[in-house]
Amino acid sequence: MSAITNLADPMDSLQQLVIDATTEIGDAISIDQLDAIDTTLMGRGSSISEARRGLGAIKDPDERRDTGRAINDVANQIKDLVTAKRSTLVATEEAAALAADRVDVTLPGRIPPRGTHHLITQTIDEIVDIFVGLGYTMARGPEAETEFYNFTAMNIPETHPSRHESDTLYLDYGEKDGGVLLRTHTSPMQARYMEQHDPPVYVVVPGKVFRSDAVDSTHSPVFHQIEGLAVDHNITFADLKGTLATFAREFLGKDTKVKFIPHYFPFTEPSAEMHAYSNGRWIELLGCGMVNPAVFEHVGYDPSAVTGFAFGMGPERLAIIRHGITDIHGNNDLRPLLDPDQRILRQYV
Repeated sequence: MSAITNLADPMDSLQQLVIDATTEIGDAISIDQLDAIDTTLMGRGSSISEARRGLGAIKDPDERRDTGRAINDVANQIKDLVTAKRSTLVATEEAAALAADRVDVTLPGRIPPRGTHHLITQTIDEIVDIFVGLGYTMARGPEAETEFYNFTAMNIPETHPSRHESDTLYLDYGEKDGGVLLRTHTSPMQARYMEQHDPPVYVVVPGKVFRSDAVDSTHSPVFHQIEGLAVDHNITFADLKGTLATFAREFLGKDTKVKFIPHYFPFTEPSAEMHAYSNGRWIELLGCGMVNPAVFEHVGYDPSAVTGFAFGMGPERLAIIRHGITDIHGNNDLRPLLDPDQRILRQYV
């Protein structure tokens, strides 16, 4: 770079300085490089600063004035060149940064993972849909229930083992109708619904139930049931069989075979278990029976005027049967349904 070394002929030196500065500033490729050039040209050790310090050696006032004016003009030119170049470099660097951060809006958007219903909920919804399609109404009842609705209204005697604290979870809620408990089945809603509705009644009741059981392959202290009730004039056991056989074929497949085996339930008479032939063997699906006249008497129905049937099933059991959820020995196993491991649950989405 040229220096103003000859103040006797300062104009030529100043002009050369501008020419050299223009080239050097124009060749700068970054802000840092431009800052270094600016310091060299305009800083305390620059040629312009030295020239200004040398003005005192010029004796002629007019020459000193003209030379000082020329030095200031050169300084202003260099400052303008630096400012213009800085604007260009800043714009270039910003454009490069924007290009690097550019988002291609033509690409598909990122779709966040979406949740789904648990297999038990899916099974409950499907079962309810099948019965709604047959003309039933869905209802729900309280999970904290009285002894009257949970046991007495269902014709369960006071001496029955299910009333003991070893089987049932009682609540510290004072003395109401003999006590309050976490319902052990969804059957209490039979009595509650009939108290509020005149026949005919066709209702299914899904819900959570509670028993004092330890968790193993077939038991849990908290599980689900779906209760069904049909009350009308001249309902027979044949209606029960036809309804539940239709359900089994809708849920497990149109070729599913079913059979009814005599059983005992306090709130139905006669009572039965319905078994279905699935995966090469007969498996119990649900319990059922004709509504015991004592249940009608508890809710104010005339047992001589109406008949009906009731059934109850466990959605967990039906899900296990349909999806073949077993342990390492090939036995049905409830526990995978209770496991929060998403690797297990995602299999049934």
